Amino acid sequence: MERNVIAKNTVIVGDIKSEGDFRIDGTLEGTLKTNGRVIIGAEGFIKGNIEAANADIEGKFSGQMLVTKTLTVKASAHISGDVTIGKLSVEPGATFNATCSMKGAIKELNQKNEQQKASEKTA
Repeated sequence: MERNVIAKNTVIVGDIKSEGDFRIDGTLEGTLKTNGRVIIGAEGFIKGNIEAANADIEGKFSGQMLVTKTLTVKASAHISGDVTIGKLSVEPGATFNATCSMKGAIKELNQKNEQQKASEKTA
């Protein structure tokens, strides 16, 4: 599978969709959606939203993150915002200031949303 890289000293403002893995060593302000893995390198920063199967964070993230499988937070990471995950791995030393819910809650949220939509249609 291909891997996309946003290099150090590169700033992208906007939304990115990809089937493959993504490594961010620069800055992304916006939304990143991939069916693969997102890696934020030690110099990397994402401000916005991530939707991915897996994520490895060494750098900084601020915003909303939805990781369906495993979020790995390295010791050098700084994470703030809203995080919804399947599994969580945090190394000692990481800064993790986020509200966090695990995958069982995703199913419940989806069911609630579907129930709300159904009740809105009948109203």
